[in-house]
Amino acid sequence: MKHTLFALTAMIAVAAPASAIEGFKAGPVIPDFGPIADNLKPDVAVPGDQDYRVSFDIADAATPGEKSRQIETLARFINMMVDAGVPKERLHVAAVFHGGATLDVANEDFYKANKQAANGNAALIAALVAAGAEIYVCGQSATRYGVSNADLLPGVKMALSAITAHAMLANQGFRTNPF
Repeated sequence: MKHTLFALTAMIAVAAPASAIEGFKAGPVIPDFGPIADNLKPDVAVPGDQDYRVSFDIADAATPGEKSRQIETLARFINMMVDAGVPKERLHVAAVFHGGATLDVANEDFYKANKQAANGNAALIAALVAAGAEIYVCGQSATRYGVSNADLLPGVKMALSAITAHAMLANQGFRTNPF
């Protein structure tokens, strides 16, 4: 019974809008995605006077028709940092999609033809691109899944590979976030 109640509570929390999750609020930059803890009093301040170059490696596919928590982490990071006092101009965020996650950046027609569901990440990717995040897809994985440049969501860039995208981001000072 205890495990069932926990699972049910977790499912409700994931499906609920940010404002409906107890202890969380909508973020200042991407309010529809990436809810952040409300009234948090951290002991470690986040310096607002430095640049943050953070990349995310996304390889796990979302459940068809659902939003990926892994992708939403980018929105949460942006929202948390700005809420903590870091100017948005000091945030440089990128994501590299490969493997099973390749289709999560495919446009609606391609996604639906391959997953028999709507792409639950399309609005999230659009919000991330609008917030300035750089979104790359591995060209090697894209080829494996039959995805062309024309099949990508607006703002998603085809890279030679995930390996080369990460190498180029590292050369620009990006650090890969382990989450």
